[in-house]
Amino acid sequence: MLFRLIKQAPLTEKVASQDGFIYLYRAMKFIGWIPPKAVLLRYVYFSWTLMAFGWHTAYVPLGLLGSYITQIKLFSPGEFLTSLQVCLSASGCSTKVIIIYSQLWRLIKARKLLDKLDVHCSSLEEREKIHRIVARCNHVVLIFTIVYCGYVLCTYLSFVLSGRPPYQLYNPFLDWHDGTRNLWIVSTFELMVVMGTAVQNMLSDSYTLVYGLILRTHLELLNGRISKLRTNPEMTEDENYEELVNCVLDHKLILEYCALIRPVISGTIFIQFLLIGCELGLTYINLFFFSDLWTGFSSVVYIVAILLETFPFCYICNLIIDDCEALAHAIFQSNWIGSSPRYQSTLFYFLHNVQQPIVFIAGGIFPISMSSNISVAKFAFSVITIVQQMNIADKFKDD
Repeated sequence: MLFRLIKQAPLTEKVASQDGFIYLYRAMKFIGWIPPKAVLLRYVYFSWTLMAFGWHTAYVPLGLLGSYITQIKLFSPGEFLTSLQVCLSASGCSTKVIIIYSQLWRLIKARKLLDKLDVHCSSLEEREKIHRIVARCNHVVLIFTIVYCGYVLCTYLSFVLSGRPPYQLYNPFLDWHDGTRNLWIVSTFELMVVMGTAVQNMLSDSYTLVYGLILRTHLELLNGRISKLRTNPEMTEDENYEELVNCVLDHKLILEYCALIRPVISGTIFIQFLLIGCELGLTYINLFFFSDLWTGFSSVVYIVAILLETFPFCYICNLIIDDCEALAHAIFQSNWIGSSPRYQSTLFYFLHNVQQPIVFIAGGIFPISMSSNISVAKFAFSVITIVQQMNIADKFKDD
């Protein structure tokens, strides 16, 4: 079945938490980030990696800057704003890609830690939650891919049918003004190049959500195991203590998982926080003042893509803080009264550690949360206000 991984697998199938990353890592392999294990194939794949970074990471932002330098007078206001949106996004994407690729080992190592966390997920209820989150994570990557690549395709069709290339990347070899054939060749070339950039952008924005969803699930599973401590009358005190120690070790693994992914998330979300207000502001200006039906539709899709970049993960971060608080409540409300001194001292140590919430900081400056995201997104409305008060849109139209 096509896209079977977005459907929850039956409990008769063996599913691990790592399976939630299948679509994400397939896209990474496609774009040149994860080489094969065979030595000979690695050299061939390395050439693909260089080509992908050259075209999608370097050429797109530089090509847009080159077009501004050489043919800025030929841009209409709508074309310039659309191109500028992509230029900002591509520049931010290139920076995020470099951050992720240079620290990809952290994400891979964190993914492998999940096998240790899965060891204690033996009940049908726990396995069902693993199955559900695996399907959801793969579904998230598929949705991101459709939205991001859909925007590129919509922009391509809306512009090329209007008689202009969608992004007007600097191209010294072909001039799209020289007939319809050249227009289609240049436009299709831009489509292929920017589509690769869109895939890179999708990866840099969706990985945070996938890793965050998996983290929340294991916090929830740990919460459930803590709530069941010392509730089985058939278990001895030593066995209950062993169960508590397993919970402590699982929490330690979760903190190790967070420590691995935190530097990567900090860098990429910081870049996105810096750009989101400008990107939204330019898109709104283009949508309200310069768009026709087709370019307006592509702008709406682009707004959805911008909102997907940070809002879902910021919301997940808020929920993770709540999960940590629920974990502390579960420890305190567990059946510890009447337990041995050894059990109680370990429990109190566990409670002390859990009371420190799991927090992600963007660039060591902004706490990643909904309030921070809303604050940076408000800048878009400031940009629109400035444009309206200074009549910049009318001046562009007159020119």
